[in-house]
Amino acid sequence: MNEQLDISVILCTYNRCSMLPQALESILTQNKSDVRYEVVVVDNNSQDETRAVVESFIERGHLNLRYIFESRQGLSHARNTGIENARAPIVAFFDDDERVAPNWIASIKQAFDEHPEVDFIGGKVLPHWETEPPQWLTSDHWSPLALVDYGDAPFYSNSENPVCLVGGNLSFRRHVFDKVGLFDTTLQRVKDNIGSCEDHEFELRLWRAGRQGMYAPTVSVTADVQAERMTKAYHRRWHSGHGKYMSVMGLYEEMDKNGHVVEKSSDDVTLFGIPGFLYRELIKTTGKWGMALARGQKVESFNYENEIRFYSNYIRQRAEQNAKIRKHSKLAEIGSFIKAMARKKTVSTGKDK
Repeated sequence: MNEQLDISVILCTYNRCSMLPQALESILTQNKSDVRYEVVVVDNNSQDETRAVVESFIERGHLNLRYIFESRQGLSHARNTGIENARAPIVAFFDDDERVAPNWIASIKQAFDEHPEVDFIGGKVLPHWETEPPQWLTSDHWSPLALVDYGDAPFYSNSENPVCLVGGNLSFRRHVFDKVGLFDTTLQRVKDNIGSCEDHEFELRLWRAGRQGMYAPTVSVTADVQAERMTKAYHRRWHSGHGKYMSVMGLYEEMDKNGHVVEKSSDDVTLFGIPGFLYRELIKTTGKWGMALARGQKVESFNYENEIRFYSNYIRQRAEQNAKIRKHSKLAEIGSFIKAMARKKTVSTGKDK
């Protein structure tokens, strides 16, 4: 680690040489005052002119810029390679389709200096729309676009307030990677399977370890939103994929799809290894979806439809995983589940008398 540097900025990229110059211009022309930083571009096996673009910036005199090639496909592989090559005590990430604010570097350094009690900092990721967004695409639908605006008041992100901060604008104290490890490469996006949650899983590990982060609204970036991501089809695929990834993480034991702690009974019965409350949520949401459809509430019905996609894919993925270790037949498990539910209902009825 080079103590002469304050921040190592990691920019992971894949086949986006046309977008990369804007991202590099924004980070290399910072109003940085006296903050010393480097920019490490991790080329994640690009087949375009990515390397030539980076080298052209180095030739122009940006000597704090470095190029690294990572052949293993996947964002987590690229991020981990960037972390391993970072030379500063603070490691900051942003994406190749983003532009950081002119004071981004200075704001990150200031936030960490003023808050020694936090191990990571996240901020706003605001949209730059490629085309005019449809009316239904309100801020309620920003999660699939990796956009974030929690307002202008800072707050902590920890086990008591488990709000996930977005990886496109996220910085860490370097030592946390020694404490909890690197990004999980089994959760990263593969081809068109969108909805991955490696950021969420990593922050969950930090919360479990008693660490905390902070949302700093002054730390801001702007992200391009392509037209294909402003379709309902994209959002349906994202919620389906997100359900699968969250299931792989096993978060049903702790949190719901929004990252909030789930209040559930310790004696909740299971079917195929899945707690009964998840089935109840799916049934309840399906009922709300049907009511919204009957009333012609298009916005509400689309919201409920995406929740159904999340829960159903979560349950399906968990059932597939548990099938590998199932000790009884499906019919036997269903029979046991019905009996357990009946016993629970009987006990509940007896308590109500």
